[in-house]
Amino acid sequence: MSMADRIQTYAQLMRLDKPIGILLLLWPMLWGLWFAAQGLPDGKVFVIFVLGAVLMRSAGCVINDFADRDFDPHVERTQHRPMAAGRVSSKEALSLAGGLSLVAFLLILPLNQLTILLSVPALLLAASYPFTKRFFAMPQAYLGVAFSFGIPMAFAAQTDSLPLIVWVLMLANLFWVIAYDTAYAMVDKPDDLKIGIKTSAITFGQFDVLGVMVCHSCFIAIMVAIGLLQSMNLLYYASLAVASALIAYQYSLIRNRDRALCFKAFLHNNWVGMVIFVGIALDFQVFPR
Repeated sequence: MSMADRIQTYAQLMRLDKPIGILLLLWPMLWGLWFAAQGLPDGKVFVIFVLGAVLMRSAGCVINDFADRDFDPHVERTQHRPMAAGRVSSKEALSLAGGLSLVAFLLILPLNQLTILLSVPALLLAASYPFTKRFFAMPQAYLGVAFSFGIPMAFAAQTDSLPLIVWVLMLANLFWVIAYDTAYAMVDKPDDLKIGIKTSAITFGQFDVLGVMVCHSCFIAIMVAIGLLQSMNLLYYASLAVASALIAYQYSLIRNRDRALCFKAFLHNNWVGMVIFVGIALDFQVFPR
């Protein structure tokens, strides 16, 4: 394999060709940064967190494929991934994940001690999540905690504190992650049942669509409560209304459990996260605190 081919293979292993995971990790972190700063955050903190999101999501994808290397060849959607296809060894994957995590850690060293301390459980959650699919009935909930850890880290970096709003925002994001990752799991549900992997789509059973929509509803309801706690204005609530309309559209995609449409619904959540971020940013810009 030439160097160019190897770099391309590593990029595919990191899913840099499929940035949806980076975006779904990034939006809640940006919500947290803007809430923490009550508007535009510190520029250095912003750059570090954006780069960190790219690095940690990439490392998470590598660890995920390492953990699932014996399962992915039997799943239609994942059988052509680099590890499943035998193009990357376990040693290469672990070295790449370790290198990405190290660079991410070095990035946050200029920040305060609280942020650095929070990076430890964040890394442990990201590294252990792929293995929860073997024994935990709701691995999407575990992923929700992992994907929410950018929120307390953002508050720590910006304010050197962890106020109540951190945990409320994490709870909201937890429900959102369960919702969109259950839709994602519905794509692989027939394959996962055959190979014995646990997912929320399997745990919810015939109520998988209902489960997705209930989690989305809890997410929006908590975001409304956050708006009240943070004294947000019209632009914020308008963004939640648009997000709710987007989620209603997702219901039309997943209600018949068509695998391709469920995957489309999963991807569509990027717009939900972006709309809410725009609402938060504009609200603070137009109505400065």
